[in-house]
Amino acid sequence: MVGIGSNLFSTLLLLLLLFLSTPPSILNFRCASLNATSSSLVDYVSPNATTLSAIQTLFTLPNLTSILAANNLALSTPSTHLISSKQIIKIHFPCICTNGNGTSNGLSSCTIVGGDGLYHISAEVFSGLVNVKQIQAGKGISNPDLIIEGQNFLIPLPCSCYDVDGQKVVHYGHLVPAGSLVEGISQQFNTSQDTLLRLNNLTRPTEFMAGSILDVPLRACSSMINNNSMDYPLLVPNDTYELTADNCVVCKCDAALQRMLQCVPSGSCPLDLVRCEGPENLYIGNTTSSGCNRTTCVYAGYNEQTILTMLALDSTCG
Repeated sequence: MVGIGSNLFSTLLLLLLLFLSTPPSILNFRCASLNATSSSLVDYVSPNATTLSAIQTLFTLPNLTSILAANNLALSTPSTHLISSKQIIKIHFPCICTNGNGTSNGLSSCTIVGGDGLYHISAEVFSGLVNVKQIQAGKGISNPDLIIEGQNFLIPLPCSCYDVDGQKVVHYGHLVPAGSLVEGISQQFNTSQDTLLRLNNLTRPTEFMAGSILDVPLRACSSMINNNSMDYPLLVPNDTYELTADNCVVCKCDAALQRMLQCVPSGSCPLDLVRCEGPENLYIGNTTSSGCNRTTCVYAGYNEQTILTMLALDSTCG
């Protein structure tokens, strides 16, 4: 009896460990138009204590700023900033539509080192953001057991490239916390339950589990950016910011400020480049008032020669 009980306990323990180590499931990321591109976010759970610099290297991000902006960390945050084990960090990356599915556009490459296997890379290094089959399909690896040290391949992060309900959005791969309900997630991210279910090809709210990666459409702040600007459309969702205009301007989205994009000079460029024309001598983000009239110098985009600005007028009375 002791032997049977011991074996049963060992079996249950093994099943529990397998369950706890199961990587998150990716529900349904897709796109409609071939070669369509967009800006995306995805949750990454660091398997070990690490630094922002190491995460930047892992996802081959061109600069640290994209991590800082996506996680609303101060621009002065150093690359050595510590990230604890199991902490969630949002990764900001470009998405492109291929074969009806969205995938990261040219980022997140990985090089095989001694002892690596595709399962280890997918489930542990990248915390289940991609599975073995997706890595194989992206690189054309027919046998995951026949990979060699030094081999390099792309990690196709999940993303989507299409408008939702007629609006341009930032598709966010949200890691579902334990105990979450569709109603709570929809309220948290200002969308509807029906939209969440439809985007993720679900028929019932109970179909997704904790640890699933849910496609959540994030509404971006409104702006006055010209449609011929090089950064149009600049989609910045709530509680994030983005550097633009060759890093001369930083634009932040804050739902508490009427969901209007708030742009100011980054401090890295001459002020003459970010000034509005007019007698008020205002710079981007500056405001002046006269009676009931308020004038604000707003960011309107940029091209190869100049940063575009405009004066926005509104009334502060009744």
